[in-house]
Amino acid sequence: MKNYDPYKKTILFFASLINIVLMALVFSYAWYHYYAGTMFVTTFYRRGHYAIIGLYAMILFFFSTMYGSMKIGQYRRLEVMLSQYLSLFLSNVVMYFIISLLAFGFVNPIYLVGIMAVEMLVSTIWNFLIIHFYNRIFQPWKILLIYGDRPAADLVYKVEARRDKYAIYDAINIDEGIDKIAEKIKNFQAVIIGDISAEKRNDMLKYCYANKVRAYVIPKISDIILMGADRIHVFDTPFLLSKGYTLSFDQRLFKRALDLVIAVPMTIIASPVMLLTAIAIKLYDGGPVFYKQIRYTKYEREFEIYKFRSMIVNAEGDGVAKLAKENDERITPVGKIIRATRVDELPQLFNIIKGDMSFVGPRPERPEIMKQYCEEMPEFPFRTRVKAGLTGYAQVYGKYNTTPYDKLKLDLFYIENYSLWTDIKLILMTVKTVLKKEATEGVADDQTTAEKNVDENAESVEKIVEEIVKNDQ
Repeated sequence: MKNYDPYKKTILFFASLINIVLMALVFSYAWYHYYAGTMFVTTFYRRGHYAIIGLYAMILFFFSTMYGSMKIGQYRRLEVMLSQYLSLFLSNVVMYFIISLLAFGFVNPIYLVGIMAVEMLVSTIWNFLIIHFYNRIFQPWKILLIYGDRPAADLVYKVEARRDKYAIYDAINIDEGIDKIAEKIKNFQAVIIGDISAEKRNDMLKYCYANKVRAYVIPKISDIILMGADRIHVFDTPFLLSKGYTLSFDQRLFKRALDLVIAVPMTIIASPVMLLTAIAIKLYDGGPVFYKQIRYTKYEREFEIYKFRSMIVNAEGDGVAKLAKENDERITPVGKIIRATRVDELPQLFNIIKGDMSFVGPRPERPEIMKQYCEEMPEFPFRTRVKAGLTGYAQVYGKYNTTPYDKLKLDLFYIENYSLWTDIKLILMTVKTVLKKEATEGVADDQTTAEKNVDENAESVEKIVEEIVKNDQ
């Protein structure tokens, strides 16, 4: 079978471009038939019409890129469609206000609502065809997992969730030796190099590079730190400069300005929702509306975080810190709703205005939990190099129950690659995250998931892979 992988990006680009053109054509119908005549300028010439339609296409392209609606194959089908719907919704909202400004008054939105419904239908059909076509010509990679002493079963389950793209067909321990692994690689299209020792990983990666083998490598913390390093040269010697500090003065200044520009208006806009939430919590059990808790922010400075109370009063009456878990009995009916919609997080806007938190940053941890994590991961305090955040890289790209080690890596990636644009992008991406159920799930209770029951040794990992392959067949 012919390998179309070199043409993948080109195919997907043109498929996405056609989708945007189709949406622009649907929008043009509403513009020509309903809105062009409402303009304050009585004569709207042909180039003006083209400019409005082109502007709509550009806005849709921006949101589509932002939310990943063009990442067919990287995201699941439902996530691609959710991203597309969200992009269409926000694009039409923006265009409604642009049209209203041009008309010098609010126009009737019903036509845009109808057009958006048509756009969603057309987009659904087009994406269904493209995804079907994509899955036909781009088969999942047949992968060999190379693992070491660190637990690998959880990695197998994560990859298995995207078996349409990655298919692990076998596993081998790095201790088997590079010669034996090299012989086995011949039967596979790619390898996943797990969290193994740096020396062995370097040897394995060089072998794959020399033999043109596709390698998916799990980065170590030191790798992520180097991702944000400056590239410099001293004559003919290249250097990677890790500065030791995180944000420069101007970056901190602009970050703080962004926090205030967003947090203050958002507090005003969200005040009716917060008032209704407070009333609902009070009416349910008469307990306190707010839940205050000591957390860590920048450089492990303690501060008091504000949240709407979603659990019963004295949920930790025994004094032991406990993370929320799936089907947690301590969560009240009102709490389930506000946690699912993230409304319980809104009082943290006051923390942002006070300066204890930033809008974007690592989630603030409790001192007790932080102490536990540091015993296993001495590097965990690295994530406090910046202020704690209401949303962040780990919250957007991870889940509530993402392991602390993976959260650390995600937060470090954000810190080492910080930019103001990254903050803006993560804020916009948070809208999509709120709509995804798995982002608000609690940690799994002990011994309730298959991953927790797995014996993390060489035999069990290979046994898991063997069982997955058997079920797949």
